[in-house]
Amino acid sequence: MLVLSRAQTEALLDIDALIDALASAMADLSAGRASAPDRIGALVPEHDGLLAAMPGYVPSAGMLMSKLVSLYPQNAGGALPTHQAVIVAFDPGTGQPVALLDGTAITAIRTGACSALSARLLARQDADVLAILGTGVQARSHARAMCRVRPIRQIRVAGRDYAKAAALAAELSETLGIDAQALPAYPEALRGAGIACAATHATEPVIRRSWLTPGVHVTSVGYGGREVDDATVRDALVCVESRRAALAPYPTGSSDLLEPIRDGVIRAEHVHTELGELVAGTKPARQSPDQITLYKSVGVAVQDAAAAALVIAAAREQSAGLDVEL
Repeated sequence: MLVLSRAQTEALLDIDALIDALASAMADLSAGRASAPDRIGALVPEHDGLLAAMPGYVPSAGMLMSKLVSLYPQNAGGALPTHQAVIVAFDPGTGQPVALLDGTAITAIRTGACSALSARLLARQDADVLAILGTGVQARSHARAMCRVRPIRQIRVAGRDYAKAAALAAELSETLGIDAQALPAYPEALRGAGIACAATHATEPVIRRSWLTPGVHVTSVGYGGREVDDATVRDALVCVESRRAALAPYPTGSSDLLEPIRDGVIRAEHVHTELGELVAGTKPARQSPDQITLYKSVGVAVQDAAAAALVIAAAREQSAGLDVEL
């Protein structure tokens, strides 16, 4: 059995290849070719924690795997990440376990890469100002991935802690070679942005309709609380990975969609498309330059499967990792 550490997993995962692989995986999911059963979660209420199991099979990637991922929002700002995970891959022909790899890095990278896929499909071609709301792992992942799909010339970072936003902006400016600056509040960061990425643990919306520029593409990956206000959801063309996953009951579905549906702001049918339908061309994308588009992510197993397949293939090619007998 191949065992890969977090550092090895990060080094082996190519973002450009991943964005393309995610497109195939999402098309498989929407067409019914992939198998991704409903995620199940065990709650740890005294610590505001969740342990979720996410099995999946993606034919286009030749990958059968399951991820175990814990989500502990109270870890934010500390030594441990809010999301921690492991992935076990199996031979789809025999069911034999073949690899154990870090899932924390994969969760971070594939989430940003799938948001980048949504931008490739929905954002305006001339979107060149990127707003990043949040200062954690996903903020970094989204900034790096978005620069692969649109000609970003400026990045604006805003978060609850201005010092952390400033530190992240300096880091991104150095690593990406792009003008990045910290803004004191979310409205300032969003003003004029063509792409806005919310990657927070907010309980109150950090994306509000009145703060948005016409034509902006919004991505939201926050879990549990609310990142996007009702007016934005109501006015936007809404895209998800999977309608079934996004509209599943709490704690696995999206509060950003479930609450407006519950309150009569929108109906479930307001969810316009899945990513895979856009990839396949069975649903239309942006209809006008001024249309607001929203990609709401809850995370699905086929994303992890696509990423794991790339990592394992690269590890075998480069003789990386450790082979162990179970």
